[in-house]
Amino acid sequence: MFTPRTRLAAAVAGTAIAAMALAGCASSNPLTGDSTEGGKTGDSSTIVIGSQAYYSNEIIAEIYAQALEANGFTVKRDFNIGQRDAYIPSLEDGSIDLFPEYTGNLLQFFEPDTTATTPDDVYAELQDALPDGLTVLDQSSATDQDSYNVTADFAEKNGLTSIADLAGIEGLVLGGAPELEERPYGPTGLKEVYDVDVSFQATADTTVDELVAGNIQVANVYSADPRIKTDDLVTLTDPKGLFLASNVVPVVNADIADEIADVINAVSAALTPEGLVALNVESTVDERSSKDIAKDWLADNGLS
Repeated sequence: MFTPRTRLAAAVAGTAIAAMALAGCASSNPLTGDSTEGGKTGDSSTIVIGSQAYYSNEIIAEIYAQALEANGFTVKRDFNIGQRDAYIPSLEDGSIDLFPEYTGNLLQFFEPDTTATTPDDVYAELQDALPDGLTVLDQSSATDQDSYNVTADFAEKNGLTSIADLAGIEGLVLGGAPELEERPYGPTGLKEVYDVDVSFQATADTTVDELVAGNIQVANVYSADPRIKTDDLVTLTDPKGLFLASNVVPVVNADIADEIADVINAVSAALTPEGLVALNVESTVDERSSKDIAKDWLADNGLS
């Protein structure tokens, strides 16, 4: 994900890649690029699955891998690659077949001037923007993007579920990275799109702490951040598309899309926003490996 805002993903940068047998967390990358042999039905080729050097993305990639293996496919893992400039060429030349991506940010990679923001508009435009030979399967409701959050107590007290519900509440202070003050989805965007008045306080790495302490009332937090769960936050829905939607989406070699669609689309259907946050908690807080997290998630969702 390319944004200047500090993300929990930064905790993994520069750490050593751990072996599959080791427990994984935000400070280690538990899976290396090994392959698992299986009896792939009707095709002897191997599906190569990649991931970013970001624990949350790796968990999703491992879920894809184990789901395919459970359905008789042969899979090779090529995880912990890096950012889009590193792995998009491998998708385009066919050396990687499947990759978990994020709709809005991927669309901006190919179409920097896009004006699409809502999930459906972004997904539709992304399908047209992809290079020949690549396509996307079903997007998930799970996201990893900018979002506005409040504490559960504040949400209950004020009947909040949507950003629109903030309109009319006096004295709201919005917290986030310093550049948020000038972003189109910052204070100006809140006023123009939702008629919400806020003052701004730069909080950066202390944003969640300031929210929990009550020093700010609204916080810009990534929607898959584990602290949403561990600190009992409520992510406000964004029905008018203030933020660029970045839903989890599988990018796949078009030649094999039909062959794996049923398996991977079932994963996307089962992966929810709250579910992705919970998976990230298992990695960063419980320090479980991506392999074990994926195995249990697939079993819990009847997909193994």
